[in-house]
This record gives sequence, C-alpha cells and structure tokens, in this order.
Amino acid sequence: MPIPARFSRCALFCIAALLAARTEFAQAQANETVTERSPTPSQTFRTDRPQPPQGIEPSDGVGVFDRMGAKLPDLPPEKPYTGAIDEAFGAYQRGYYLTAMDKALPRAQLGDPAAQTLIAEILSQGLGVKRDMKNAAFWYGKAAEGGDPTAMFKYALLLMEGNNVTRDKAKADEYMRKAADGGNSSAEFNWGQTLVADNPGDKGLKLALPYYEKAAEQGIADAQYAVAQIYQQVPDLPEDKKQLAREWMARAARAGFDTAQLDMGIWLINGVGGPKDYVRGFEWMKLAANRGNVAAQNKLAHLYVNAIGTAPDPVEAAKWYVLSRRAGLSDPSLEDFYLGIEDDQQKAAIEAANKFRRIN
Repeated sequence: MPIPARFSRCALFCIAALLAARTEFAQAQANETVTERSPTPSQTFRTDRPQPPQGIEPSDGVGVFDRMGAKLPDLPPEKPYTGAIDEAFGAYQRGYYLTAMDKALPRAQLGDPAAQTLIAEILSQGLGVKRDMKNAAFWYGKAAEGGDPTAMFKYALLLMEGNNVTRDKAKADEYMRKAADGGNSSAEFNWGQTLVADNPGDKGLKLALPYYEKAAEQGIADAQYAVAQIYQQVPDLPEDKKQLAREWMARAARAGFDTAQLDMGIWLINGVGGPKDYVRGFEWMKLAANRGNVAAQNKLAHLYVNAIGTAPDPVEAAKWYVLSRRAGLSDPSLEDFYLGIEDDQQKAAIEAANKFRRIN
C-alpha cells in the first residue's frame, strides 16, 4: 500500500565534487556556486436546477463531433475491480484519519506491515491526532521489519539521524538498500547518494547509476539531474546513454530544479550534449535566476553584458550582478562593468534589485 513519503532533497554535492568542472561560457566567464497535502473536501453539486416549461424539451447542444458529422465513440467498458479493498487506507485518502487509525490498528497489532506504516504516517504527521514521533518510530520499525518499502525508507532516515531511535548507520544502510530494491523512488535516490559517498570516483558513480536511473524514471528531479551529469561526464558509458544526457537535464529543469535550469542554460549556450541555442539557454538561465539561484544570477548578468541570447541591457546586467554580489558571489569583471556604467544606470539597477522577489 503506497503512502505518500517526503524526503529531504540532497544537494548532490558528492556528485559535483567527483565530476569534472563545468565548461565556462565561451563569451563570458564567472565563478560558479551551486549554491506535506490533506485531502481536499469533496465538492457538492446542486441538483435542483430549474425545470423547463411543460412541453418544452431542453437542448442538449451541438458538440464538436456533431459538427464534424462523426459519432462520438463509446467509452470502453469499465473493468471490474477484483482486488482487496483496504478500508483503512480508503479512509486515510478521504481525510478520515481517526477512522483510518481505528481500522488499521487491529491489523497492525497482528503484524500487517501496510497497516503499521499507515499508523506511523498518521502519528508522524499529526493527522487527526497529536503528533507522536516516538510511537511513529516504533511502528515504522515494525513495518520495516515486515518488509514495507516506504517504512524501510522512513525508518532508515530515523536511524541515520538518531531521532527517537538509536543511531545506527549500518542498519540504516541495510534498510535504505532494501527499500531501494523494493522500488521506493526516494530510497533509490538516497541509496545512490550513499554509494557515491562510500565509493569515491567513477566507481561510486557507476554503482549508483542504476538506482539514479530508476528514481529518475519515477520523476525524482534530483535523480534526473544526477543521471544527466553522469551520462555526460563519466567515460566508458554506452553512447546511447550519453546521447540522452541533455534530455534528462531538461526533464529535471522542467520539474523546477533550479540547479538543473542553470546547467541547462550552460549546456545550451556551450553546445554540451547537443547543438547550441543561445536564446533557449538565456531563457533557462533567467528562469533559474528568478528562482534565486545565485550562480545563474551572476551568469545572467554576463549574458546581458555580452548580448548572448538577448539584446544588451546594462541596467538588467547590473541588477543581476548586484543581486549575486549581495549573496556573496564576487566577480571582478562584472564589478569593472558596473563601475563603468552611468550613475543613473547604477541607480536604476539598485532600485530594480531592491524590488526583486524570487519566483517559487
């Protein structure tokens, strides 16, 4: 029984440290720093709509298929559901958390891992009950022993951090690996991170790659980013994988991962993993900058200065430089540019920087 799981996004520093340094802009160089949903209430629909006068039939309207002279195809017959009905999880999905707890508890006490995980989720999030991480940890542990992948992932995190359980890295690693092998996407990514950290160099990246690939296929943006970097940077990988590097970077970027948006901009401008496209590269860089990525703000300033993918704009260039400088990223060449523009342009850039609000 799947339970929604949250996990902390790892910054992928271990990958970045092992991969080769990113290619600098051809026209502009800069220092780089890669610096829970309750169910919605069900809607009620009015059924007391006014009735037409006696003897007059309401029009059903004319649909697109009628205008085309084609009959609307029949819907395929609904397949009958023959599986077991989980009343506890059904109540959980509808937001009836106390009902879910009442229905799950007897099963959990009899050793049902799915019911144990459900109770742990309710307790850990304080859904309809007081938040109780100590008892949540107990039920996560029982469910993990029973082989529930979500519970094994959550319990591994608790074991790593030593929260309400005794810290035990070896046991945490064992449960994380089992959860990953059980198909939990968050565990797949985190186990990949562990393999990279414990095995320096290309060896760790190659060991982690199958787990990153599985997590990437399930939509984990960090894993998509990792796959793209490994496909592009690690030697001795099949050529068909290398050709997919830019596609995976784009998927991570489209998912809203600002570091992937930054790198997508760099790859397009420098022609990494495919042809150059200055305009699209500028667009990705601007999106990452607006999301608060400091390195992207710095590089965006260079793009405006050098008119790469956009028209030259000294005020916009200075604004993005001011924002990145305030965040602690120094750049002597941009400082020289800033000091060389007119006083009114500097003032306009500072005013624009003061009004900046990052886009989430």
